[in-house]
Amino acid sequence: MPGVVGKIALVTGCGSDGGIGFATAKLLRAAGAKVAISSTTDRIFERLNEMGSVEGETFALPADLTDVEQVEALICGAESALGPIDIVFNNAGMVNVGYDEPSKLVQDISDDEWRKGMDMNLSTVFHVTRRIFPGMIERNYGRIIHMSSVTGPIVSNPKGTIYSAAKGAIFGMTRAQAIEGGPHNITVNSVGPGWIKTPSSSEEENYAGTNTPVGRSGTPEEIGHVVVFLASEEASYLTGQLITIDGGNTIQEYKGPSERYY
Repeated sequence: MPGVVGKIALVTGCGSDGGIGFATAKLLRAAGAKVAISSTTDRIFERLNEMGSVEGETFALPADLTDVEQVEALICGAESALGPIDIVFNNAGMVNVGYDEPSKLVQDISDDEWRKGMDMNLSTVFHVTRRIFPGMIERNYGRIIHMSSVTGPIVSNPKGTIYSAAKGAIFGMTRAQAIEGGPHNITVNSVGPGWIKTPSSSEEENYAGTNTPVGRSGTPEEIGHVVVFLASEEASYLTGQLITIDGGNTIQEYKGPSERYY
């Protein structure tokens, strides 16, 4: 993708070696971008070594993005090492090491669980974007991609109040920021994955993927390729959108085994 060559990209939520964040970071790097990566733990340095630790080309730092001071340290560190950030993929959220997001009926969700879920899935995106926007405005260029989901903006599941609310809010935030960024050559879009097979996927989620029109779950790389396009100069007239990447799952009314209906 010519439009990311030489650009500086920040990708959050890259701790898992089999996750969407790290897959995307590697694709951006292969496409010619300089890449900074982050996760909540020191395992991010393992990912840096796997991606290739090259001075002036790659950077890694652990950061809790619910903490604005750590967001500041991450962005300052990345820009000091690589240069002003052109691209942000706000992938962090949903799964943090040492914390399992509760799956509960709305009446069973505690105040602390609600606040934690919003902080982890929504505030992380807000904190990074708020910090990065002024520099992009000053340079009259930016590509921001948020990790939303089909869950929330399009569909949902029982016991999914926290996650659905946060991911739906991310798409609303995408639209507002796209309008604000438009006059400054900043595009803001979201990606909405469906069933994607990662190390954190449950057996039930992997089974659900077999009932999509394409008959399988997606891969992290299939999400990453879309993100790389949205991050490119070539995507200059695409903004404020939710790009659904779900193997056609949300277009079908019946979602059970095909032999029971089709």
